[in-house]
Amino acid sequence: MVDADGSVGFTAKGLPFVSVTTASAAIGAYLCFYAGRITGVERSLKRNARDGIFNILYTTEAAQKLGAHLYYPGCLSLDRKRTAAAALGTWSRPADMRVAPDRRRWTPSEDRLLLALNNDAAAAKELGRTEKSCYVRLWRLRTRKTPLPAGA
Repeated sequence: MVDADGSVGFTAKGLPFVSVTTASAAIGAYLCFYAGRITGVERSLKRNARDGIFNILYTTEAAQKLGAHLYYPGCLSLDRKRTAAAALGTWSRPADMRVAPDRRRWTPSEDRLLLALNNDAAAAKELGRTEKSCYVRLWRLRTRKTPLPAGA
């Protein structure tokens, strides 16, 4: 899959990456599931606005893990991609580069409470989130950028 519709290598900033482009929701969902088991990184599947396809990207340590898993010694693959995947292992995180914390997904019950309180500061205290995250989520719910939870 990565050999055919994906890319392996380094970004312009020197970060390792593995990406796949697909129009198939089934393939995209399976790739996110499978790669999530390998990397521990959860991806949301969303079509891009320009051409309606899925662009699934893994970077840094997740790309290293996925690349090593997919391009193991002796695997059947394109030489250039196998070589690129092997090069991913040479990267190490710079000391001054922070690690992004794991995302905390919004639950329907949190959405309902946020809508009921209708106050960023109060919701932040109640939900153990930042005011900014409550503000953005509330805006997304009000503008229907995010679907309303059942019962809201």
